[in-house]
Amino acid sequence: MTLTIGQAAPDFELKNQYGELVKLSSFKGEKNVVVLFIPFAFTGTCTGELCAIRDDLAAFQNDNVQVLAISCDSPFTQKIFAEQEGYKFPVLADFWPHGAAAQAYGIFNADLGCALRGTFIIDKEGIIRWTVVNGLGDARNNGDYKSAIAAL
Repeated sequence: MTLTIGQAAPDFELKNQYGELVKLSSFKGEKNVVVLFIPFAFTGTCTGELCAIRDDLAAFQNDNVQVLAISCDSPFTQKIFAEQEGYKFPVLADFWPHGAAAQAYGIFNADLGCALRGTFIIDKEGIIRWTVVNGLGDARNNGDYKSAIAAL
């Protein structure tokens, strides 16, 4: 299933790096959300992308916007990954049922057991307003996110 701009974003509830449940719909009416799927924790491209967001966090997470990074790694892996890299945003585990959120967003690679490199910017009403899906090794452009967030 391919999600399109203007479509309601599929809801999910996943554990963050602290073991707390985070539900996408809890931000409805409160914040726009940048849902950022990465293939695997601790890999070069994924770490680089999340560190770039960490280093410019105010542009991606503030009173109006929340970043949610997601991979199919376990919550235990997410905890060590977030601690090691100093991420101050939720790093969610789409671990079990394995890849359910990535599947709902149409970006699960069943052969590798991971999400593709997909980003979905969701407005305060829960509607997808911008999206990009890159190949596993192709980093995304943070400038594109900033423009899409500014347009909300």
